[in-house]
Amino acid sequence: MNQENLSCKVCGSNTFAKGEIINGYARVMPIGKMFASGSPVIYTFCKECGEVASIKIEKPEKF
Repeated sequence: MNQENLSCKVCGSNTFAKGEIINGYARVMPIGKMFASGSPVIYTFCKECGEVASIKIEKPEKF
């Protein structure tokens, strides 16, 4: 998703940022694989109102 072409569906802003939750539990894990390392989740959100425009798995190859 190209941040330059985004427009917030809530407030109309076109100013976005990306971030991730940093802690041991903020990863998407494969179902049924208890010891897999999983992947961080990246959020693209509006810097004006906080509306999340995109949620992306950083390393889909882990699945």
